[in-house]
Amino acid sequence: MNNDQLKDFITGAMVIDKPVGMTSHDVVKVVRQGTGIRRAGHTGTLDPRASGVLVVLIGPAVRLSEFLSASDKRYQAILRFGVATDTYDTEGKQVGETKSVDHITEDDFQTLLRKYEGKISQVPPAHSAVKVNGEKAYNLARRGEEVHLEPRIIDVYNLELLEWAPPEAVIDVYASSGTYVRSLANDLGNDLGVGAHLTGLRRTKNGQFTLRDAVRLQDLKESFEVGDWYKHLIPAAETLADWHTLDLTPDDMDKIKHGHRIPAEKGSSGWARGLSEQGDLIALLEAREDDDAWQPRKVFITS
Repeated sequence: MNNDQLKDFITGAMVIDKPVGMTSHDVVKVVRQGTGIRRAGHTGTLDPRASGVLVVLIGPAVRLSEFLSASDKRYQAILRFGVATDTYDTEGKQVGETKSVDHITEDDFQTLLRKYEGKISQVPPAHSAVKVNGEKAYNLARRGEEVHLEPRIIDVYNLELLEWAPPEAVIDVYASSGTYVRSLANDLGNDLGVGAHLTGLRRTKNGQFTLRDAVRLQDLKESFEVGDWYKHLIPAAETLADWHTLDLTPDDMDKIKHGHRIPAEKGSSGWARGLSEQGDLIALLEAREDDDAWQPRKVFITS
């Protein structure tokens, strides 16, 4: 078996600490070039101006993207009050005049943060990749066209003030997938009556993965050159470590391979990961409350 054939069997995830200045796709390109594996993709875009946790799936594991993309996220955000911009960050043009924030106290801000916890309605930034009639909103905004985006319901689990140093504040944002921290900054500024925009953003957590799991991109590049990059590859099964686990027998695996269901214990429901005796990810399965079997939804073995 040659190297190209061996690469067909490589699957898993890399948790990378993306540096500021690169797009998420730029990082994926580095991984593709370094591994020689074309089948790779990230699980949630991280803005070029942001740094932090970016999960890149490799090989057959890319089929897990829809599940990891929907994972909760955590960020450390730097907000600057007194100035609003049209992009809600430092890349945009200032909107309105600069306002004093001398009258705003730390207690005022803490009280406001509490109001943004829980399920809230949020409008994405006009300068975002949300599509309007098939076109990305930021393209319309750059042409000077008026952009109307529908509000979305997001879940903000926790907001914590880490540092209060007017006109700036540093906050920890733990929220559901789809949350725009830029919109949060803009909304907080509007509520305080002084405007605000995002000046720095670092993703500290994506699903179960944190910065402690992440490898610096420069270190990963060096691993590609040395040839020991495999040490940074996380097995596909571990990317869903918080899921219910089914330990599959060889007979179970044979049934799943052919698309057949396997028995479920009474009361089983929801999703589960099916693992082989060696701990390899074999399939993702789903059981419904009124059923007594696990139905294979994604199968990762063919022989």
